[in-house]
Amino acid sequence: MKILIVDDEPFALKLVVRQLATKGFTDVVPCQRALDALAVLAADGDAIELVICDLQMPDMDGVQLVRHLAEIAYGGSLVLISGEDGRILETAARLARAHQLQLIGALHKPVTADQFTRVLERHRSRMPPIRTARPKVYGRDELHRGIAAGELVNHYQPKVHVASGAVLGVESLVRWQHPQDGLVLPDQFVDTAEQHGLIDALTSSVLTAALRQARVWRDDGLDLDMAVNVSMDNLANLQFPELVAGVAQAEGVPLTQLVIEVTESRLMPDARAPLDILTRLRLKRVQLSVDDFGTGHSSLAQLRDFPFDELKIDRTFVHGACRDPSLRAIFDASRRMARDLGMKVVAEGVEDRADWDLLRATDCDMAQGNFIAAPMPASEFDRWVASWDGQRKGLFSY
Repeated sequence: MKILIVDDEPFALKLVVRQLATKGFTDVVPCQRALDALAVLAADGDAIELVICDLQMPDMDGVQLVRHLAEIAYGGSLVLISGEDGRILETAARLARAHQLQLIGALHKPVTADQFTRVLERHRSRMPPIRTARPKVYGRDELHRGIAAGELVNHYQPKVHVASGAVLGVESLVRWQHPQDGLVLPDQFVDTAEQHGLIDALTSSVLTAALRQARVWRDDGLDLDMAVNVSMDNLANLQFPELVAGVAQAEGVPLTQLVIEVTESRLMPDARAPLDILTRLRLKRVQLSVDDFGTGHSSLAQLRDFPFDELKIDRTFVHGACRDPSLRAIFDASRRMARDLGMKVVAEGVEDRADWDLLRATDCDMAQGNFIAAPMPASEFDRWVASWDGQRKGLFSY
């Protein structure tokens, strides 16, 4: 394996070269300047499998080098090292991931040989980079046809009670079963619906299917809350509460079983209509949830102004919070604020046992994420419930 090291400190550079040599890696190119490293990559980039880069360098710093690696579509692995404040290193690591670089380590100086051993093992286990085409975005006419043809389908992700593991509800997540392209995810068509006046039709389709499924489960003895995401554009239509109530009545589901999840993905030009609509939905006993808390334009203002009774802490502040003090601080602050406001707390993005154990040690009400279950078609839900009943015994055995 050929390795490129970039560090302006001669002693640190020699130390890393020596540490790598003790592990059997001798094909190493050391550079004291990022510009020299870029010249090496320009001449022999395909042969460089790993770049180890310091952040603090003159002329061109490590952050600039990361940007250049993204611009040249560098496909090897990347390790960032730094003696700077830990939050600076963490932020640089997030930037590298945002650039879709294959970051396998972010290490504080001085770096030990054992740390290098671990990141080199990650490199060996990494699959070769896969270059994927940009996702197709669908136009108005095709989406209109798909909605009219009933091609939208819902998948459902469970929400479980942290204290007991009981399944309390599901979140309905729309997909498009496209006749040519297969299952299409919402980021490829929801923006089109919002931009071209199709969002009410899309939401009505999702809501109808979700409540119809809730009635099926209720008749089978599964009394679950059903969460449905709505767009801020839905909250510009003053007849939206009547639409919701009409669908619930037609499907035979009490409004108390419905959770409307709202994400403020962009600024609201006028808050009067959302205030009107959300207040009337609460008067009808519909539950209201603020989704992806902490990532919108004015989440604190939402909590002040709107009658939410549930707060969903965004996945970016949940996964890994047990290991990252910054994430843990945001997670705890969000949880305490919700409690002070008398709101239920749902943690999204529970991806592993460590995330689950963190929630068990706090007072979160519900958990949602791939550790529990990925979104699934309704036809798979009964089988998952049976498997979860077995799994939860192990999760509560301590």
